[in-house]
Order: sequence, then C-alpha cells, then structure tokens
Amino acid sequence: MIVSIKMKAGSKLINIDGCVLLVVDMQEKLVPLMSRREEILINIVKLIRFCKKCEIPIILTEQYPKGLGRTVHEIRSELRDIKPIEKTSFSCFGSREFRDTVRNMRANTLIIVGIEAHVCIMQTALETPSKIRACVVADAVSSRKIENVDLALQRMRDAGVIISSTEMLMYELLRDSKKRIFREVRELLKT
Repeated sequence: MIVSIKMKAGSKLINIDGCVLLVVDMQEKLVPLMSRREEILINIVKLIRFCKKCEIPIILTEQYPKGLGRTVHEIRSELRDIKPIEKTSFSCFGSREFRDTVRNMRANTLIIVGIEAHVCIMQTALETPSKIRACVVADAVSSRKIENVDLALQRMRDAGVIISSTEMLMYELLRDSKKRIFREVRELLKT
C-alpha cells in the first residue's frame, strides 16, 4: 500500500511577511576586534538594503554605548532614520524597550545579525519567545575567536534556531524570480 502525503508548499520556509531584521551591537569599539569583520559588514549592509527594498522592519541595538561606542559608520549610514535601542543585558530580550518594539511590530520571524555570536546573538536567539522563529545569518555574525562562532551556531542549531546565510535567506524570502521585487534586488544578489 502506497500512502501519499501532501505537504503544504513552503510550510518550513521563512515567509517575508512578519519578518524583522535585528542588527545587534555593531559598535565602534567591538567591530575592529571581530574575526571576518569585513565579510560581516558587507553581508549586514547587503541585508539592510534588501530589507529596506522589501519593506522588512529593522531594529538596531547598542550594548552600553558609553563604553563601547556607537554603531559603526557603515551600518549607521544605512539606518539614519532608526534610533538604536540601548541595552546592558546581553540578550536583547533583557531590554523592555526591545521587547515592546518586537511585540508592536508583530514579528513572527526575527532575522538576527551582528556581534558577538557566542554572547548577545546566542542569548537573544535562545530567548526568542516560542511564537517567534529565530533565524541567525551565519555569514553575518562574528566573535573575536572564530571557534566561539562555530560553537554558538552549533548550540543555537541544536536548540532549534534556524541557521541561514545571507544569499540563502534572500532567495528564500523572494521565492520567485517573476516577482517585481526580485528585479529591484537583483544587483544585491549578484554581489
């Protein structure tokens, strides 16, 4: 006997509706210390531009800016209209302002990029409420030591966090090359 199972198309794919991009702690005194800093800066800027074209909301955080400085120019210049949420907790969810912002945006998927992978990124991903999917973009996160990035990604994957890449995520959100938005972001996909 052959049993046919129909799966809802795209049921496991991330849907563009309800996504929020979270850019975590890309600050002046932290970024220069990171491994792969040039790569993550390029990928984060690419994701910011993509999200702006697709009208995906963006949240920016800064960890104790008095001591760690403000968001680096490369990111700040792309997000001039967004006020950073200042925090002292490592998890973004430790900030009431952050929790309220996510709730008000009605996010169902939180796309997480920034630093450091084994501290703020991991704690935020693991504290993401169960009603919201956490997606960490592996080539857009870093730490001082690459070993900590690898360990953090494995721990998050084991806990059910979606691990993606910049290009994989953009194509997943677009779904179809016939969509108007595909033509608008095609150049981002080529770089």
